[in-house]
Amino acid sequence: RFSGTFVGNAESTSPLPAATSPPAVAAATLPAVPTIPVVPTIVGVPNTVAESVLNPNEVKPPVSGTRKARVLYDYEAADSTELALRADEMITVYSLPGMDPDWLIGERGNQKGKVPVTYLELLS
Repeated sequence: RFSGTFVGNAESTSPLPAATSPPAVAAATLPAVPTIPVVPTIVGVPNTVAESVLNPNEVKPPVSGTRKARVLYDYEAADSTELALRADEMITVYSLPGMDPDWLIGERGNQKGKVPVTYLELLS
C-alpha cells in the first residue's frame, strides 16, 4: 500500500504536518531580476531566417556548393516545405547554414523543398 505523500518511511501512512510545508512567499518580496531576451542566431544568417520556419521557396541557392543527386526511393512530402521525390529522378541539392544535417534543399525545375539525405545518392 502506498500513501499519497512520501515521508521517507515506508511504514508511515500519515500526511506530513502542516509545519513542514514551505511557507508561501509573496511575489512582492522577491527581488526583481532583469531578464535578457535570448534570440537564437546562426552565424552568417539574418535573424529573420533563424527565428522563422524555413521556407525553401524563399531561399536562394548558394553560389557554390550545389550538387546533383539521384533519388533512390519514392518520397511523399509531409508538408509544403518538403519536396516529393520519385525514384531515379535527378535533382539539384544544397545545404543551408543551421539546417539539420539529415536534410538538404532540393530543386527540380521551379519546385523547391527539403529532402531527406538518406533518399539520395549524391553525385559529383
